[in-house]
Amino acid sequence: MPLIQTVEPSQAQGQVAEVYRQSEAIMGRVPNAFQMYSVSPALLETQWQQTAYFMKHPTLSFPLLALTRMLVSQDNRCDYCIDLNAAMLIERAGFSPEQLAAARRDPAEAPLDDRDKAMLLFVLKATRTPLEAGATDIDKLKALGWSESDILDAVVHGARNMAADIVFNTFKIERDA
Repeated sequence: MPLIQTVEPSQAQGQVAEVYRQSEAIMGRVPNAFQMYSVSPALLETQWQQTAYFMKHPTLSFPLLALTRMLVSQDNRCDYCIDLNAAMLIERAGFSPEQLAAARRDPAEAPLDDRDKAMLLFVLKATRTPLEAGATDIDKLKALGWSESDILDAVVHGARNMAADIVFNTFKIERDA
């Protein structure tokens, strides 16, 4: 049980009920990750809007984003996010458990094309050692066809995941059933 009282889908009202409805329509359920934010309806709405933005991102692929979340969460020891993203990568992207294990050992082994892999590795650098990121890194990504907007979005996605890991670990989020 989380350390704070979250709103169950059957008890949701107002803004929380509306976000839950949208989550269920798109995801088929209301993950505990959204229920965690239900304590603050405005924050829940913001989280949902950002999630929806990345779900429809025109250039950052689902596998790239899910691997980013899984590997950032591995750094932050957030088992909820590691397991959730690993399951999504297996179910939705067709990755094997062996491919995910290899990526967890060495992100350079992630089953992505060179372009997406370069972005993944840059986001991990940004979330692990942001002061070491430099113009050369950005130039390399641009040479692969990434725009500055894509690069910013990817780093923000990784940084947002770090914040979620802190929230989930602090309040002891439960794994989804």
